[in-house]
Amino acid sequence: MQHQFWHQRWQQNQIGFHSAEIHTYLKTYWSALAIAPNSRVFVPLCGKSNDMLWLLAQGYQVVGVELSPIAVEAFFSENNLVPTVRQQDGYSISEIEGLQIFCGDFFSLTPSLLGKVAAVYDRAALVALPVEMRADYVASLSQLLEAETQILLISFDYRQENMQGPPFSVSHQAIDKLYRPWCQIKHLASDNIIDKEPHFKTRGLDQVHEQVYLLTVV
Repeated sequence: MQHQFWHQRWQQNQIGFHSAEIHTYLKTYWSALAIAPNSRVFVPLCGKSNDMLWLLAQGYQVVGVELSPIAVEAFFSENNLVPTVRQQDGYSISEIEGLQIFCGDFFSLTPSLLGKVAAVYDRAALVALPVEMRADYVASLSQLLEAETQILLISFDYRQENMQGPPFSVSHQAIDKLYRPWCQIKHLASDNIIDKEPHFKTRGLDQVHEQVYLLTVV
């Protein structure tokens, strides 16, 4: 899955993965992380998610990374926000007080450029990637995070042969294989959301289990 795939999705407004609503699991389970106020929270492959505004409203510093400039521009314009924009190390960085978005390739981020973060919110990054890209994503993420950093991870588990992603199915076993070598894993919740998200039915599914995990870097 190359950059052009995602650029084309945004150009053609094929963004069924985007929701204007704040994710219920974010509001329900964020407190499980016990992150100190004003800590920095990283949102990889953030799109134009309004979940970032919710985190900002809770008193956190938020930093996202997103490949598509269309998504970044839409996030600010749709929320009537006027960012300052600067260029650094190949990224266009749009900022308002307490929130910045790096526009560019996640895989080019370095620890010095990202800076220290206390937590990661992954609602749509891991599940956006096909299986052949996940190990590289997780390896890159692990290089960005210090010990004791916490990750709130939301994933989907369904019969992959019944629907072409994204979002892709990521099983418990896959989560364990990807994260167990460098994280403690706590499974917080599982919910079959097929009746809440009927568009999955139209794509050929009869069950979609949304999973919530709390990961802690060791």
